Amino acid sequence: MATTPITTSVFDLFKVGPGPSSSHTIGPMKAAFDFRQRIASLPADSQTQSDSIHVLLYGSLSATGKGHGTDRAVVAGLLGWQPETTDPTALLSLLRDPSVSYPISVGTQPIEVGPQHIHFERKRYDSPYANTMVLQLRAGEQVLQQEEYYSVGGGFIIRKGEPEVPADELSVPYPYSTMGELKAQLDKHNISLDELMLTNESALTGRSRAEINQRIDQILDFMHKAVRRGLRQKGTLPGSIKLTRKAPILFQQAKGMSHSSDSFLIFLNAYCLAASEENAAGGIVVTAPTSGASGVIPGLTFLAKHHFHYDKATLRSGMLAAAAIGFLVKHNASISGAEMGCMGEIGTASAMGAAFLTRCAQTNGPIGAIEAAAEIAIEHHLGMTCDPIGGYVQIPCIERNAMGAVKAYNAFLLATSGAASFQKISLDAVVKVMKATGRDMSTKYKETSEAGLALSATEC
Repeated sequence: MATTPITTSVFDLFKVGPGPSSSHTIGPMKAAFDFRQRIASLPADSQTQSDSIHVLLYGSLSATGKGHGTDRAVVAGLLGWQPETTDPTALLSLLRDPSVSYPISVGTQPIEVGPQHIHFERKRYDSPYANTMVLQLRAGEQVLQQEEYYSVGGGFIIRKGEPEVPADELSVPYPYSTMGELKAQLDKHNISLDELMLTNESALTGRSRAEINQRIDQILDFMHKAVRRGLRQKGTLPGSIKLTRKAPILFQQAKGMSHSSDSFLIFLNAYCLAASEENAAGGIVVTAPTSGASGVIPGLTFLAKHHFHYDKATLRSGMLAAAAIGFLVKHNASISGAEMGCMGEIGTASAMGAAFLTRCAQTNGPIGAIEAAAEIAIEHHLGMTCDPIGGYVQIPCIERNAMGAVKAYNAFLLATSGAASFQKISLDAVVKVMKATGRDMSTKYKETSEAGLALSATEC
């Protein structure tokens, strides 16, 4: 387990941006934007010499980048677009015509970038992370500036050689790196999970409590807008699979079964599919913790708001509990499908969803119930592969979000049945197993579309 304290902001975990993949869309867009900023500050003579920009994609970025829209995201970042403010329709239009190139400002001269400048490399690349991209500013064959970036899941990126922030510059009042340490802090200071999370968030971001609460409300609003859009949209999703949207059909079915015991699950399935289908279409979603898993938490929070009628304060508390679980998995294993398979994405989202439900239902409940719910959810996603057909975040990804939400709900029920204290496996233990499982899993099952369901593409 890692020993350095967790210093991730809630709003780095829950990020707004275009689908379909945080690792393949949001991360590369941020990396390309960073590269744009760096070449803009080069000496004038280097800028004048330059005549091309090349992008080399490795690992899963190469294997499934076409289906995930990585090439479009890179061009968008080079153009200066940012994930939260990107127009998804404009993003989908990029590179649609292979003969069109895009002028990227480098000093006083534009450099044209087109599909021929983005290279999906199949050879192995010596890199510490599965998703690696190298951006180069060239003069002929001479490389004037090169940066290497790693997209590590959830839209988080690391630049090679970037100095680590000194610990005293990123410190929190209540440091923890494991669930054991988190529980120890709560006991030692006799504070609630909400208090710990809010105090640490304020220290990291400088936001006041009111500003943090307002931003959580905004994040929930982005999530629920995605659900509502998905419930209205009909037709087929982009890509060669020609997958038909199901959310509107399920929603209408659920409304017609209001007196049936099954309607509750059908509503939940509809909400999760709605947000996931919006993600697959390249719409604006919230990483929770990734775009590929951006249907689980939105579906559960939409249900909690409109069916359980929880107020804003309760929903915020649930979101903070969900963030705490997401932090622990990201810090001690990974939320990246390219590293963990789908247990890193849907497994984590399900655990976060279980924590959310438990916290909402037990406002002043014990942290042990939240831990038990999260542990149960992860335990039953161990070994889940990431094998998207055609490289699209559609099959099995969309339905898998609904299944993850249902498992989250069941984990919540099991954890709050009065037997949470009987749980034999801790969250820290199952996250450790999760990391080992991801390490042992064949790369064919980690977002490369080289095995599993991905081989069914010819039947679709």
